[in-house]
Amino acid sequence: MLVIGAGQAGLAAGYYLRRAGLPFLIVDAHPRVGDSWRSRYASLTLFTPRQFSALPGLPLAGNREQYPSRDEFAVYLEDYAARFSLPVRSGTRVARLSRANRVFLAETDSGEKIEASEVIVATGGFQKPIVPSISSGFGSEVLQLTPQTYQNPAGVPDGPVLVVGDGASGRDIALECRTLQPVMLSHGKPRKLFPEGLFGKSIWWWLRLLGILNASPESWIGRKVRAADAFPDRGQGDKHLAQAGVRLVPRLVAASGETATFSDGSSATVRTVIWATGYRDETGWVEIPSAVGPDRAFSHTNGVSAVPGLYFVGRPWQRNRASALVMGAGPDAGRIVEEIVRRQHRQGAKR
Repeated sequence: MLVIGAGQAGLAAGYYLRRAGLPFLIVDAHPRVGDSWRSRYASLTLFTPRQFSALPGLPLAGNREQYPSRDEFAVYLEDYAARFSLPVRSGTRVARLSRANRVFLAETDSGEKIEASEVIVATGGFQKPIVPSISSGFGSEVLQLTPQTYQNPAGVPDGPVLVVGDGASGRDIALECRTLQPVMLSHGKPRKLFPEGLFGKSIWWWLRLLGILNASPESWIGRKVRAADAFPDRGQGDKHLAQAGVRLVPRLVAASGETATFSDGSSATVRTVIWATGYRDETGWVEIPSAVGPDRAFSHTNGVSAVPGLYFVGRPWQRNRASALVMGAGPDAGRIVEEIVRRQHRQGAKR
């Protein structure tokens, strides 16, 4: 069994594979467990409080109501792998995954070849930042960054900053850049934010209690939640942004040199543009028919591929809203390992 990726999804899969007594290896491209988090912008915190941010078998230490930092969670993942003696081989990037004669072959950057009867792809749902084609209109004098290449306000040159995309990361970055530079935040449709807490409880506690986090993407509730794409208002609402001096501007429609033009016809001069417009999958390394759909995204049903023996953990909306969160990694991984055990039992019965 081969698990590709040693983030929260891959480690959760390893936990359940260990419990099931199945032999496995986890490979990860980064030098250390947790580096996928260490590489993100310095002020990043998890989306959910500590009580909802732990993997199976190991609570996250600290105030249950507060949000763990990027570095704290990276250390937690490293400790988690050590606590359960998970066989992680770091610095091993899978460059190509193929399948022949019912056996998977993973080829690494170094030329090593790893064979496996089953593979769990746990590379995460936030792999390649999307940079729209409009970006080519900006001149070389404009520094262009993404949430992966941006680290902190000190790394941004003097001059107006335009953050494109008003999700949680975009709002985070806009607020902290405003401490040093004038900042504009470009947004599209009205963004819905829900309260951080209600009646003394975290909003995530209520969402879980009401079953909203477990609603499938095909359900009525799931479709509504997915369309809204809301997240907690942790001082990131439009009013708070305006009070902090962040200028809210409409959708970016054109770029030329140092000039950004917006959908209402207004324009502004910018020195830095930070693209917080979402992510797309990197799937070119998977050379297996039916593993990737026409949209070049991984194809699966609840994490189970149409390719026998191929599975996914950590996909957004893999089973429900929680799937994209740390709290969903454990339950999703547990379900996948149960499916693997059933598959192996079926194969054994046929022999």
